[in-house]
Amino acid sequence: MTTYEEILDSIPSHLKRYVVDQNYERYTPVDQAAWRFTLNQLKAFLSENAHEVYESGLKKTGISIERIPKISDMSEKLQQFGWVAVPVSGFIPPAAFMEMQSLGILPIASDMRSVDHILYTPAPDIVHEAAGHAPILVDEQFASYLKKYAQVAKKAIVGKKDLEQYEAIRVLSDVKEDPNSTKEEIQKAEDQLKKINAELTFISEAAKLGRMNWWTAEYGLIGDLSNPKIFGAGLLSSIGESKECLKNHVEKVPLSLKCIDTTYDITEPQPQLFVTDSFENLHQVLDEMAEGMAFRKGGVFGLEEALQAETVNTVVLDSGLQFSGQVVSYKKDDKDRAYFVKLDGPSQLALNEMQLNNHGKERHPHGFSTPLGPIKGKGKSLFEMTPPELESLGIAKGKTSKITFESGITVEGEVSKVLFDTNERALLITWTQCTSQLNGEILFEPSWGEFDMATGSEIISVFGGPADRDTYGGIDEFAKKVIPPRVFSENEKKRHQIYFKVREWRESDKEVRGEEIASTYETSLAVKNDDWLLYFELYELALKMESQFSQNLSEIKNTLRTHLEAIKSKSENLNKLISMGLSYVEK
Repeated sequence: MTTYEEILDSIPSHLKRYVVDQNYERYTPVDQAAWRFTLNQLKAFLSENAHEVYESGLKKTGISIERIPKISDMSEKLQQFGWVAVPVSGFIPPAAFMEMQSLGILPIASDMRSVDHILYTPAPDIVHEAAGHAPILVDEQFASYLKKYAQVAKKAIVGKKDLEQYEAIRVLSDVKEDPNSTKEEIQKAEDQLKKINAELTFISEAAKLGRMNWWTAEYGLIGDLSNPKIFGAGLLSSIGESKECLKNHVEKVPLSLKCIDTTYDITEPQPQLFVTDSFENLHQVLDEMAEGMAFRKGGVFGLEEALQAETVNTVVLDSGLQFSGQVVSYKKDDKDRAYFVKLDGPSQLALNEMQLNNHGKERHPHGFSTPLGPIKGKGKSLFEMTPPELESLGIAKGKTSKITFESGITVEGEVSKVLFDTNERALLITWTQCTSQLNGEILFEPSWGEFDMATGSEIISVFGGPADRDTYGGIDEFAKKVIPPRVFSENEKKRHQIYFKVREWRESDKEVRGEEIASTYETSLAVKNDDWLLYFELYELALKMESQFSQNLSEIKNTLRTHLEAIKSKSENLNKLISMGLSYVEK
């Protein structure tokens, strides 16, 4: 079995920057109590209403009701299902998240939702990632779907506006989760997201796949349309929405590829959900999606998708050569075949997703362009020619040559280098003092330096991001969110001590007298009068002592019950939470 340290060491360097230390000691007794309350409520409902593997999946993946899990322990358990887990902080870029999943790495947000956000948190947290995603991974069909989905999503072309939308969502989620945020700050973040959403006119492949992920792995239902079960992590980690989603007012729609046309709002309950009849069907819908994507179709279709995206993408030729950068223009013939491609900005040339030596951003800081297709009079591309055929055209080191493509593009200059593959087929030709033109339009001139020209004939694939991500480096500005150490007031420290004492009592087999519970309650009133979770835990403890040791604790029970009822009236959410808790412990 791979050790946790070996797992962390094996993560590609461009993904490591999103990994954080879980720092288990930072979870306070209040965090632990919030976890326990949440998991108790979720398990009570989901044992009957989630996919059949849910309950056993909690145990098999190292998730207990009593304590927030250690991600290293979870990773050890997950290895038997072909996965590992690593801690990350909050939102990480979708491309990074998907690449991790494609490698069998489950990124787990290590933050714990606050007591104020037990019902629902807009930011990723350990309840969602651990108790939501992990349990269903024990199902082989679903686990394989998740990896396959991530492998497809890793190839998806993402739009420039998608990245802006993601950043706006991340900011809004963080602001909403922060108890110190003002109404003005929340409104500003909401307005920014609305503005970006209104500007979204190009729906990228990544956006469509994001919708598929939302309606399956996050908010998916499975089984019979009239009586489905829950398997989506967003529902499995939401006390409120897991119950509401199965009610009749939420429309249930059979899952098909049409789900990619349905948008969603992360800040609101979903008005409709998609139901798959099986996990096998997830594979079928994903395959249907993948067949229509640029990485499978290539050609002008792929170039147009990349052009509209305005982001870094990779073009793959039939020669195997890959060039990465922002596609800004291309030329095509009357048969819809591209014969010239131009990239802008830092560019990279690669083979098998490994950057060619001396062909990274340093050599190509301002872009890359190349003609494509057969050579006039030859009926085949330079890649298809043997070394003697190339020499007959003057394509050899130190020779001066002029070649004309069937498209009419001419390239003239001195050949300084020819890069061959292992089968002695030319991949890349480097020219000096080179001029390339088409009907008087200059495509390259000597003052621009050396001209690196690809030799392929057709574009077989276009996919998102650079070919060699590690060598190319970061293509976004997203860095891991550094969590500053929390500074607690003296009052908060006292509160933590009370929670800790109650937990010790609950987990002990020893008797706790009613007088001790009453004294703790009196102490807590001075610390935080409306601390419903603490009063609930004390009430639960009183019930346990009464049942286990036959004590008569009517007085303190009634006091706590009355206080909880008073707090319930303060808000709809508190009413829901306290009512659910009481229903659970009093059954």
